[in-house]
Amino acid sequence: MTWVDAAIVLAFLGYALGTGLRSRKAASRSLEDYFLAGRSLSGWKAGLSMAATQFSADTPLLVTGLIATSGVFALWRIWIYAIAFLFMGFLLASSWRRAGVLTDAELAETRYRSSGAPVLRLVKALYFGTIVNWVVLAMVLLAATRLAEPFLLWDEWLPRSLFTAIRRMVEWGGIPLSAADVDAGATWIRSTNNVLSIGIILLVTLCYSTTGGLRSVVDTDLAQFALAMIASAVFAWYVIDRVGGLEQMGVLLHERFPDASNGTITASQLLAFTPSQAKDVSLTALLVIALQWLLQMNADGTGYLAQRTMACRSDRDATQAAIVFTVAQVLLRSLIWVPLGLGLLVLFPVDPQLLPAQLSADRELSFVRGMSEVLPPGLLGLMLTGMLAAFASTVDTQLNWGAAYWTKDLYDRFLCASVLRRVPSGRELVWVARMSNLVTVAGALAIVPFLPSIQAAWRLSLLFGAGLGIVLVLRWVWWRLTAWGELASIAGSALLAPATLVLLQGEQDAMRVLVVAAGATCAGVLVSLFTKPEPMPVLRVFYVNTRPPGFWGPVARAAGETGTEAVGRWTSGLTATVMAGLSVFSFLVGIGSWLVGSPPPIWFPWREVWISGLLIIGVLLCPFWASYLMDPVNPPSSQGPGT
Repeated sequence: MTWVDAAIVLAFLGYALGTGLRSRKAASRSLEDYFLAGRSLSGWKAGLSMAATQFSADTPLLVTGLIATSGVFALWRIWIYAIAFLFMGFLLASSWRRAGVLTDAELAETRYRSSGAPVLRLVKALYFGTIVNWVVLAMVLLAATRLAEPFLLWDEWLPRSLFTAIRRMVEWGGIPLSAADVDAGATWIRSTNNVLSIGIILLVTLCYSTTGGLRSVVDTDLAQFALAMIASAVFAWYVIDRVGGLEQMGVLLHERFPDASNGTITASQLLAFTPSQAKDVSLTALLVIALQWLLQMNADGTGYLAQRTMACRSDRDATQAAIVFTVAQVLLRSLIWVPLGLGLLVLFPVDPQLLPAQLSADRELSFVRGMSEVLPPGLLGLMLTGMLAAFASTVDTQLNWGAAYWTKDLYDRFLCASVLRRVPSGRELVWVARMSNLVTVAGALAIVPFLPSIQAAWRLSLLFGAGLGIVLVLRWVWWRLTAWGELASIAGSALLAPATLVLLQGEQDAMRVLVVAAGATCAGVLVSLFTKPEPMPVLRVFYVNTRPPGFWGPVARAAGETGTEAVGRWTSGLTATVMAGLSVFSFLVGIGSWLVGSPPPIWFPWREVWISGLLIIGVLLCPFWASYLMDPVNPPSSQGPGT
């Protein structure tokens, strides 16, 4: 890395620190200012902030690994989340915002009031705010080590005595933080370099995110997303140019992965966007892909997506945020990463001697190798800064979001209110939020050495969250769900996930997910039906304040409505979700197939007609879902929560 590259990285770090300092005063006023930016975000800012967080440093490595091991079609496990994003925007965004809460754990005592409500709030604060948060952050930190290792060579820059002292501390820890296959001495040098790199980046991220709160997080997210997208596009351009262009890339892929190969993936399977052309796609796998948006633990926006939604200045902005997020995240980003991942597969052929588990990690590292070998000075610094910016964007969000649970739920609600019997001041809570970030960082760092690869960790997170999604959606659309029902689904998921890992051996990811989802969802619904309903006065207040869609007949009538209003919101919002999803996916498959030369489905063999038809469908559907923003059944309001 040259001095030009280093200067670009340092300039970004300086910008991030300055943003945090500028927002410090506003963030210190109250918890709402610190965690929700005073509910002042515009839709486009909130949407791009979500996209920046999901960009992450680990995602391009994950995508590169998925393409190499299973082909482009495997990315539908990521793309299908567009439905969840749009579902949140068209059906739940205004309800989240009107709930008037800071965290989704706090929502438990707004939606429910039985004896299970505080238990549910505590469990969610510990599960989502601690365990899930630490694991996700650890995945990002693992990716950061792989990105930084070839470029940030602290052993060459620092005084030998200082580096040796730090190295001895790392060796004393006894856990290497390097994926490189080198001798023992070099392993500890690389591990020390990685510890220093992560430490410095975390320190900068902690400084601006803890001082400026969500305002500084969002402001830096906008710059980080723009930088990461531009850098990725430049990287893709250089990779495609190195292989001879998009057309030549297709020729080389067909040479390296001939359609007559024995057992291995063929070029047509590698390039396929549709299941009929993809490799070994079973009905079970298709069912999991189709339902994964609904099965995962963020199906209703739970987590930082809900946080950004609640931070919007109006209901309309909250809906717009989800649309901007979906287009940026699923469409624009993918149209850069798919050609890039395929180009890297041509530049750095797969070692046939690698085992499947080793192949994922090797392909993830090919992304970093491509940066090192393809990009010239200056552009390498831009790309490295873009990836570090993506890393910082995810870290600052995980820290801010996790601190909300620790502060509002664990400290304020349970420690102060239930144990100490006192009311903490606003400034005290802000300081608790800032200090809790240190605990989150320490927890994530402790997990990093035990993650085998980003793809393996991602699959485990999907499995353990598979039983939560449907029940999380049901709490918004079905009045009969109870707090004990939600707790039953969490318990069911926690018990079934490890059981399926033991009982369903081998490559049975899809079946494991279905078993966990079915078992945990049934547990949640059955427990709700066999326990006492939540008190009607509590449900009525929740319904009036949040205006949820769905099946709230008895509650709606208790609130003076006929019971059809919520069903109308459900029907119109679901229609808009389907139309928008089809539109986005049509553009994605149409443009993506044209870019990389993907084959059409077997049942429609006319490639040019297939691509043209998809683009026409995408355009024609736009007015149907876009009109929802102008004239929804439940008109967006600029009023605050609970009004």
